[in-house]
Amino acid sequence: MERHLKFERLHNFRDLGGYPAADGRQVRWGQLYRSDNLGKLKGDDLQRFSELDIRTVIDLRYPFEIEARGRVPEADGLAYHNLSIEHRPYWQADVPADVDTVRFLADRYLEVAEDGVLEIRQALEILASEDNAPAVFHCAAGKDRTGLIAALVLSLLGVSEADIVADFALTGLSTERTLADFLANHPERTYTWPDYGKAPAAVMELFLAELKAKHGSVHSYVTDVLGVDEKTIAALRLHLLTDLS
Repeated sequence: MERHLKFERLHNFRDLGGYPAADGRQVRWGQLYRSDNLGKLKGDDLQRFSELDIRTVIDLRYPFEIEARGRVPEADGLAYHNLSIEHRPYWQADVPADVDTVRFLADRYLEVAEDGVLEIRQALEILASEDNAPAVFHCAAGKDRTGLIAALVLSLLGVSEADIVADFALTGLSTERTLADFLANHPERTYTWPDYGKAPAAVMELFLAELKAKHGSVHSYVTDVLGVDEKTIAALRLHLLTDLS
């Protein structure tokens, strides 16, 4: 099966299937995807997307981002949810060049985990329902907000931390095109941060380590802080896991 799905305008659309998970099982292919901004879909890309038979899109961006860059085109049978999990806007392009990337991004993810409790819980509850699959969640570049949700979901499915970190780092393959998109969309701006668009594995490692240090485990964060019940977690596993092939 193919993890990276090829589109002309999307450059970070990935299938989260195939990872070894709980109870000797694996994540089911073709049921859960992560992406950069689906507002870029048109023409052949839109046809390619429609062939995936996706039922649910979770857009993790701010409403002002959607207004500026568009959302996934409406289609029969496609449910759309805007759940802005980040509550403290900032421009990564404006980060000073001497800022430590790992510490800076991990801190932003920890802020989202604290601020976005309601929206993160809603996202997990939507993804837990088999009726909503196949589903895709995305932000602008498919890196930070998307990476946080992917980490939580994969952890609840019993995927190893090493695989969760490796999945996050795959976004680094799209860094060059992410930067090109930024420059094309904002010709009037310059960027000061040389690590703009990068996804070092150490960022996710630090975020998970500090989330677990504070809450005991990802599972405890999800149940105790987000308020997601065990029934919902069981439902998530039931339809997103399958026997190893």
